[in-house]
Amino acid sequence: MTTLFISDLHLDDQRPETTATLLAFLSDEAPGADALYILGDLFEYWLGDDVPPGCAKQVAGALLSLVKGGVPCFLMHGNRDFLLGESFAEQSGVQLLPEEYIADLYGEPVLLMHGDTLCIDDVSYQQFRKMVRNPAWQSDFLSKSPGERLQIARQARDESSVHKSKVGMAIMDVNPTAVGAAFKRHNVSRMIHGHTHRPATHQLEANGTSVERIVLGDWYTQGSVLRVKAGRFELSALS
Repeated sequence: MTTLFISDLHLDDQRPETTATLLAFLSDEAPGADALYILGDLFEYWLGDDVPPGCAKQVAGALLSLVKGGVPCFLMHGNRDFLLGESFAEQSGVQLLPEEYIADLYGEPVLLMHGDTLCIDDVSYQQFRKMVRNPAWQSDFLSKSPGERLQIARQARDESSVHKSKVGMAIMDVNPTAVGAAFKRHNVSRMIHGHTHRPATHQLEANGTSVERIVLGDWYTQGSVLRVKAGRFELSALS
């Protein structure tokens, strides 16, 4: 059997082809899996459970069908959909995960993360992240009208695009010290994360031992999936 991992789908009503790719994946391959993990940024943005994007209902229905068919689904917040809450979880049947989670994959403990907390060299992003994860900020944001929330989200996305164009790619990638600290904190030899949109498998040394960091790909131009079997981790693009 196989456990599936995906992340950074950034589902958006403006890109229905990505939603179609996911729905096909959920109906064709996922029903035969032991479990499905979505490691953040399922949606391009999430303004609150009271104003989900148009594609959310269809996606929730497909996930719920998968869960009812016996495949547990787990969902982690990303940097775009961190406001996704219990209402969507109930509608989709997914189990929401904390930002750092140890999964037992066929007897091996593996650290799962979205990955943005590893990018500590991007100081301005980390400051922004701290602000929007503050319960007071979130309460104030959710008290605004849907139109106001959308305007704020679009402004944040535009500012993020400008920021990315000004800083080097290395700044936005993971920091080796942060990676090593995560391995040490959880005493594991393998981690899986997304966020950076740089799918790859990295062999490295951390805390005096050999470890592996697997980075999931985004779904902007094609699907990306990690298929895990006992002792096997296969990262590939979806056709």
